[in-house]
Amino acid sequence: MTLSEVSAETANTALAELIETAKISKHALARRVNALAEEAGEPRSYTQTSVKNWTRGMVPREPVPRFIAQALAERLGRPVDPAEIGMPASRRKTADVGLDFHRDTHTAVHNASQFWSTVHRRSLLTGAFALGAYTTPLSRWLAVPEDPDASHPGNRRVGRHDLDALWEAAAHAQRQDSRYGGGTREASQVDRILRERAVPLLHGGYTDAVGRELYAGTAELARVAGWSALDMGHHALAQRHFIQALRMAKAAGSMNVGCHVLTNLALQTTLRGYPDAAVDMAQGAFERARHKAAPRVLAFAKLIEARAHARLGDRRSAAAALAHSERLLERADTVPGNEPSWIRYYTPARMSADAVEIHRDLNLPDAALRWNERATPMSATDFTRSVGLRMTLVATAHIQRGELDRALADGQRAIVILSSVRSARAADYLSDVVRTMGPWRRDPRVAGFSQRAHQAIVLSTTRTS
Repeated sequence: MTLSEVSAETANTALAELIETAKISKHALARRVNALAEEAGEPRSYTQTSVKNWTRGMVPREPVPRFIAQALAERLGRPVDPAEIGMPASRRKTADVGLDFHRDTHTAVHNASQFWSTVHRRSLLTGAFALGAYTTPLSRWLAVPEDPDASHPGNRRVGRHDLDALWEAAAHAQRQDSRYGGGTREASQVDRILRERAVPLLHGGYTDAVGRELYAGTAELARVAGWSALDMGHHALAQRHFIQALRMAKAAGSMNVGCHVLTNLALQTTLRGYPDAAVDMAQGAFERARHKAAPRVLAFAKLIEARAHARLGDRRSAAAALAHSERLLERADTVPGNEPSWIRYYTPARMSADAVEIHRDLNLPDAALRWNERATPMSATDFTRSVGLRMTLVATAHIQRGELDRALADGQRAIVILSSVRSARAADYLSDVVRTMGPWRRDPRVAGFSQRAHQAIVLSTTRTS
């Protein structure tokens, strides 16, 4: 059998058709693949003859199929998987999707796009939290938090209107999550926005300045998506969103966004039972950003550090971190600077709400209840979930003081407030109230409360369509 016969028999028609759809010449494709390979430290010297050979069935070695897919994705304005160009040998395991933190910006954008195109895979919803998944992202962001160039060639020019729409989508998603939890239809729309709006923009054409803001806005969208996933107990999915958010923050060169995302990683790590590692994350985020990030962003990092210390039972360190957060927050409020709008949710009332949990965790119920008085300005309309969770904490603080009547009253308030929230975290906090009332389980009032709490728990964990 001759070479021509082999080529005709194994021609890669999928690649040929995609090249035609992308309206890119073989010469231009070869040139772009060479450029991507050079950027990734894998220099190549392909020509239009090489592209002809690929369409005839030749499959280049890894990682070239990824570069071919990325070059076509840039022209098409959507993600392209190597399997789509007829090179399935480069398919990646689902378990690895979204965990990349590549040093090269363009490769990182391509990997993030692939993840956001496969975000609904069931394995990502049922997977387990893996602390080790944060090792590389954490070390690489702390070492080099800014990429040198955010510009990108592409047919579709990204402009101010695109950036404003992206930021507004992120702000709206955050508001909806705060009001109704991560299990609502509105919260789930963030994944679609990432896939259908952010990804095409990432593959468009933009200058360094536009690219940095585009990456920052995408990072904030991914952070909100990660928080909504965490709120519904999908921790493996949340990890991937957070990792890609941190990578986009690095591409943006934004210390504010990077510090905030890393602080979210620390909070998830605390909630998953690794407060010691969370302390390191929060401290690392603060120290790396302390001379560049806004005071309110840094204040939030110190708050999460305090929460981690409290889970460890370290009263002195928790008090120091919380006091530091309060000082930074006072500075942010008294000397307004150029702070991002997305961090303005962190107010003195919000700090006080978290301080309730910090002192409850430290078994200091009197202090927890004093902080609760300072948290009352928080609006139950705008921050429904947060206010409802705080009432569960107040109930458990009353249990620590042996005050069953007051615990039942505040627990009932929590049920009423959280009735409109879809959140696995809310269910966990309600379950914790029921657990702490265990010594009084034979009391008819406790039995009635437990039944109502159970009904609310079932409702909280049911995602709305």
